[in-house]
Amino acid sequence: MDSIYIIWDIIFTQLGVWGFNEKYIIGYHIFNLPIEEWLFFICIPYASLFIHYSMLKIFPDWKFSVFNTKIIFYLIILTLLILTIINFGKLYTTCCFLSTIILLYWVSIKKMELLQTFFLSYLFILIPFFIINGILTGTFIIDQVVWYNNHHNMGIRLGTIPFEDIFYGFTLLLGIIIISDKKLISKKQ
Repeated sequence: MDSIYIIWDIIFTQLGVWGFNEKYIIGYHIFNLPIEEWLFFICIPYASLFIHYSMLKIFPDWKFSVFNTKIIFYLIILTLLILTIINFGKLYTTCCFLSTIILLYWVSIKKMELLQTFFLSYLFILIPFFIINGILTGTFIIDQVVWYNNHHNMGIRLGTIPFEDIFYGFTLLLGIIIISDKKLISKKQ
């Protein structure tokens, strides 16, 4: 799954959807992405999934009910559908929200119980997400490490973080869980 997001990152960097402040990076690039961005795709998913799987192990009964999971699912789908229609053509918004809708729909068909635990653990993952992503986008520092072109997103920021980043991270992590879960991808379902 990381490889899809790395390709997405390469293309969006090339198109100027986002980019990296040269003052904050060491200067080594692979396919026009700073080495730090490549390391991001190792460190951040690992740390985030550690939170998810630790919660499953330590608190195995912590999950939303099926009813609440379906409510959250439908609210996310409906909200993202409306926002996609309103902002259709803004590259980051459109790609991010459509991929979230498609992935959520697929997971809801295959294994709704995964969403019961992931929706909850993602709330905890958002705590370090807001800290790290906030710093990278300019919170507590003079200039941002990662900049975003607001012509390609809704221009809505949570602090300094584009709203779309919440769902970019959501689909990245949920996608990795899906790929690692043999039952979800087996053809015997």
